[in-house]
Amino acid sequence: MSAWEILRFALRGLTANKLRSGLTMLGILIGVGAVIMLVAVGNGSSEQIKNNISRLGANSLTVMKSTSGGGAGGFGGFGGTRSRQQTNGPRTQARDLTVDDAKALVDPVNAPSVKSASPVTTSSSVTTTYEGTSHSISQFVGTYPGYFAAANKEIARGAAFTDDDVTSGRKVLVIGQTVAEDLFGTVDPLNKQVNVGGTPFTVVGVLKESGSSGMQDADDVAIGPLTAVQQNITGFGSLSSIVVEAKNSKVTDQAQSEITDILNQRHEISGSNSADFQILNQASLQSAVSASSKTFTVLLGAVAAISLLVGGIGITNIMLVTVTERTREIGIRKAIGAPKGAILGQFIAEATVLSLLGGVLGVVVGVVGSLFKVVGVQPVIVPSSIALALGVSVAIGLFFGSYPANRAAKLRPIEALRHE
Repeated sequence: MSAWEILRFALRGLTANKLRSGLTMLGILIGVGAVIMLVAVGNGSSEQIKNNISRLGANSLTVMKSTSGGGAGGFGGFGGTRSRQQTNGPRTQARDLTVDDAKALVDPVNAPSVKSASPVTTSSSVTTTYEGTSHSISQFVGTYPGYFAAANKEIARGAAFTDDDVTSGRKVLVIGQTVAEDLFGTVDPLNKQVNVGGTPFTVVGVLKESGSSGMQDADDVAIGPLTAVQQNITGFGSLSSIVVEAKNSKVTDQAQSEITDILNQRHEISGSNSADFQILNQASLQSAVSASSKTFTVLLGAVAAISLLVGGIGITNIMLVTVTERTREIGIRKAIGAPKGAILGQFIAEATVLSLLGGVLGVVVGVVGSLFKVVGVQPVIVPSSIALALGVSVAIGLFFGSYPANRAAKLRPIEALRHE
């Protein structure tokens, strides 16, 4: 028999019991659709996390005062810097980060990989008013102009403040979209004066929308010259952090090493003392998160693949029932000369067609389902997952259909014709 005749007999056998064939395909459909959807959700979650991290700047490093006495670069387990912490020995009094520390980090001799270093002071829940409307800004930042590039803060309207504004202590602000909408509504905020704790500040720029980052609204922010913010809001205490921008992403780790060496020297950190600062490297953090997200995505795909296995077992059961019901038909075909290969090919073809049709429908369901957000995550389809899921579904049809098909092909004509 030709391949076409074998396929024709297989399709006739499938259409003879449409309900049973449909239920068999349903198991494969669910499995394939689940694989595509869950892999897309895992990939979308990974992309969302990476986008949130990239908002801080791909080349940026954040230097913070150590809260646990850990070595440099020990922030949250990320950063990859050399730790100079010792388990024993005396420890000097932890020093605060200062503006002089920030200035030392842009030394072209000792830190050739550093492009800028911006001292940062922050205050939370700062109440700001404009013509009777008030808004509590969740993050009020005082810094240098280099902060905008290092922290990936783009200006949508107006302009950022300048070094001259910092030197002169001018009371100017760049505000986020949330602040602009809550304080000014439809009014253009540029060159308008707002009252910050009794001090007037002039809005000179509006940031490009960043969106939410976890539980915090990244657009609920105001950024002003360090000197003006310290003088009128935060006071001249220690810095909250120093945001450093490396010259490019390739030298971020080198910049981190240079920062560590400079601050170790300035803060008198020796082999017997633990570092009193921490460095958060965005690139290293993003790399670590990406690796974890890939593992998470593979795990989701593996869990979804279990439903494909269940669908394969369903194919075996249905095909065994089909072989039992059609025993006399098999006996007649073998009695009139049908070879073992034809019987084997027919039942394998039936199982494969069921898997293929179920897989194609599962791809459609998975792709359509990935168009909608799942628990706040926009799924991002991985093309390879479609090809893999579809290929596995066909393989399942071949594998799980081979046993019933082989059983049918081995039936002796006499025994098959006697079957009731």
